[in-house]
This record gives sequence, C-alpha cells and structure tokens, in this order.
Amino acid sequence: MITKIEGIIINETPYGDTSKIINVFTKEYGIIGIMCKGAKSLKSRLRALTLKFTYGFFYVYFKENKLSLLKDVDIIDEFLNIKNDILLIGYINYLTELSSQVYKQAPEKEIYDLFISVLKKINSGINPLILTNILELKLLPFLGIGLELNSCIKCGSKTNILTIDADIGGYICKKCYLNEILVNPKTVKLIRMYYYVDINSISEVKINDNVASEINFFINRYYERYTGLYLNSKKFLNDLLKISE
Repeated sequence: MITKIEGIIINETPYGDTSKIINVFTKEYGIIGIMCKGAKSLKSRLRALTLKFTYGFFYVYFKENKLSLLKDVDIIDEFLNIKNDILLIGYINYLTELSSQVYKQAPEKEIYDLFISVLKKINSGINPLILTNILELKLLPFLGIGLELNSCIKCGSKTNILTIDADIGGYICKKCYLNEILVNPKTVKLIRMYYYVDINSISEVKINDNVASEINFFINRYYERYTGLYLNSKKFLNDLLKISE
C-alpha cells in the first residue's frame, strides 16, 4: 500500500551504483529513511526529485522504523530563491540541522511546522537572520530551556526592565542590575516579540542592524551556554556571514 507523506529531504546517501537513500523530515512520522531505487541514473525522473531540500509529497511503500521505498514525489515548493544563493543555502543547512536535532530530543509535530514556515518566509525574501533567530528562540522550549520574558529573572518584577542577559537567562530590572551588558531597549522588546510571534503572520520585517546584531549575539550566547548543541552548519554559516560583510 502506498502512503502519501509530506516532508523535506534533509540528506541523501549513495547506495550502490544507481540508487540512494534519503532521510526525510516529515510532518506525520518524524525523520524517516527512504530507498530510492535507480534515482542516481541520468534517465530516472526521480533523480531531480530526490535532491537535498526537496519539499513535497512523497509516495512511498511505508515501513515504520524501517527503510521505506519511494514510488514518486510531488513537489510543493522548490525553494529556488534559497538554492540560488550561497548564503541562504548556509542558513537552510543550519536550520535543517538545528530543527532535526531538536526533533530527535523532543519529537513534536510543531517543530516541523515551525521549520517549514521559516523556510517559506526566507524563500519569499524576508531577512534570513531575523527568521533564523525567531526559529532559534521558538525551539528553546522543546529543549527544556525556554526563556522567562515576562519579568525580571532575579526578583520577578514586571516593571523597570533594564536589559536582558544570556548568562543569567532573561530580563534584569533596574533594582537587580549589577554589571551585565546593557542592550538597546528595542532589543529587549524585540526578543520577546520574536519569542511569541506567529511566523505565518510575518510579511515584512525591518530592524536596525545594531539591534539585529544584539539579538543575534544574545541568542548565540544563550545557545552556547544552555543547549549543548554544537553544530558544524552553524560554524559554516558564521564563516559565510563574515565573508559577506
């Protein structure tokens, strides 16, 4: 029996001379392995349909917890704008590795939905750094390290919030402030907005470069301190960003 499964190819591995195995991040079944017989052959129509980051409906002879067999693919979105930009490829590589690693720790369907929503928005031309930071923040609760963004992390006060600190893990009010880094007031507000915004509602985002940099610094520091995730794709992306500056 053939099963129709929505998903995106996150990696591919050669198998023999003409076939390959693809790992597909799916909405319903998590990350599954699929055998693609003959897909490396120049004459195979599956050749172009089984490339990394192909997003579509996969028609497979599905075997739970085993290698499934691919019959056909219907493309939903080719993400051509992303695939034609080396920097955006760097972003999608990182977001793919991040989302799949978080899913392995907390197999929730919402992770897939957040991931796909961000890819669609990046492909539409919205600032990839901002969208990456939004996804990074939204994935934190699945790792059990969500942020406290309603009150001071030290005393619980909801007023006179002065800054936000990655080492402490949240807001700091004027009374509790010691020598933490002071950030732009917009940075404090926007991190909270990033954390709660509906990704699908985003149509355009314009943020001062300095504020965007402060937000990215905070998130990078928080991830380094609390997540235990060390992803090669993140280092590659950071190297690309340095080159593009």
